[in-house]
Amino acid sequence: MAENKSEQENQYIYIVQASSLEERGVSRKELLQKAQKTDNDEFYTRYEDVEKELEMYPKSVWNNKVIFCNCDDAVDDNNAKRRTSAFALYFLNNFNVLGLKKLICTHYAGKVDLFHQGPKGYIFTKEGYKEGKKVFPKNYTGSFDDPLSLKILKEDADIVCTNPPFSRAIVFWKIIIESDKKFLIISNITNPITPAFIHYFQNNKVWAGYNEVDWFLTPKREPTRAAGFWYTNIPIKDRPRYKQLKMVPLKDIPAKEKKYDDNKMLLVNHGYIPSDYKKPFAVSARPILNGLLEKGYEIVNDTQYFPYVNGKKGFGRVLVKKVWDKEI
Repeated sequence: MAENKSEQENQYIYIVQASSLEERGVSRKELLQKAQKTDNDEFYTRYEDVEKELEMYPKSVWNNKVIFCNCDDAVDDNNAKRRTSAFALYFLNNFNVLGLKKLICTHYAGKVDLFHQGPKGYIFTKEGYKEGKKVFPKNYTGSFDDPLSLKILKEDADIVCTNPPFSRAIVFWKIIIESDKKFLIISNITNPITPAFIHYFQNNKVWAGYNEVDWFLTPKREPTRAAGFWYTNIPIKDRPRYKQLKMVPLKDIPAKEKKYDDNKMLLVNHGYIPSDYKKPFAVSARPILNGLLEKGYEIVNDTQYFPYVNGKKGFGRVLVKKVWDKEI
């Protein structure tokens, strides 16, 4: 039976750093049980992680653009560091260097007083050399799916850059991808093999950014581990992670890194990719994150594949195959 929506949304909270759940010795059932006990998944992104990723992109990407941080608080004053999202702070610090046209940030009026900004949703805007300012529209929640936030997304934004709540990732991705705007966001590291997201990768609507995000901060500024990754639709050329893809003939893949399940489906591990194999084969999220789909391979369907070996169910993967009319 398919998982219900709340289970699908909440499972992202507790996936900690690992290329698969198997490496952690944690079952999917245990993950979901733990996630269901959590009421809050507000993780703050560290400034160094924002800086590390955004500086990988040419400055021309940002030049004369309206940046919309639709899950981020902003304060443009001397106390901004502790009261401002790392995304907003980065763009404020580099507003002129990047040649931004405008920065728009929103504050969510939820149960947790994010960045100590109070109970009312607001919109922060900085344009040109003017100081940033806040407005408090009546009945505005500050949520990314509030009608006013959606209006800003549609009419004003050029690029969305944020860390949306992991538990609402399904809704956020649908909104942001259907908007046809450029985006650079953090989400769960397992999204490429998670049913709600596979079709976005399959249809080339999104791909991995450059970096993993292993650590976040709680609202109390305490470090917490949750495996995230950057995702984008901004073009990336010659990503460094290509070198982690070991594309070799099937016969050259070590025996311990390849096996067939009970349905005779080939399973490969640790970056090995059979360059001469004409049938579909199963991979984890890692090769997708490393750029496999940019190297002449495609996802076969939009469902998660669970291999059975000797009757024992393995961890979820996705089926891919080589497109033979493309050069690697």
